[in-house]
Amino acid sequence: MNALRATANPAMRARELCAGVADPELPVVTIGDLGILRDVAVVEDGTVVVSLTPTYSGCPATEVIAADVTTALRGAGFEAVEVRTVRSPAWTTDWITDAGRRKLAAHGIAPPSAVGAPGVIVPLAVRCPLCGSLGTAVVSRFGSSACRALYRCAACRETFDAIKPH
Repeated sequence: MNALRATANPAMRARELCAGVADPELPVVTIGDLGILRDVAVVEDGTVVVSLTPTYSGCPATEVIAADVTTALRGAGFEAVEVRTVRSPAWTTDWITDAGRRKLAAHGIAPPSAVGAPGVIVPLAVRCPLCGSLGTAVVSRFGSSACRALYRCAACRETFDAIKPH
């Protein structure tokens, strides 16, 4: 019998493994940090069912994340894995954990603040993750990926990505 199935709580172990999977576009954070890992369950036949909510419906990383989750679970001895995409409720940057926000900032990416007013695509004030200044300006609504905007800091004169709140 597989050692993982003999443990007291295989669902908890599976959740820990999934939560530790790195985001392919932001490898400094995990899918647990981002809050896109919605649920992990082990059903009667031993299949691990993982529910993920993509950051947006067209996110190109969704398939890669599903494959990485499957690889992590199978590598740990879980043989049957099913990854489901859950679109409702829609993901929000409010689901990013405090640890995820700290990791983003430490890596030079401004984490999102609380979700702004409806229709606000790029927040007015973003703190520079490099020097802490609020004297920043949008360079482009599109950063290195669709979920980021490019900013420039007037204080340290560096450019940086900021996660768009939504």
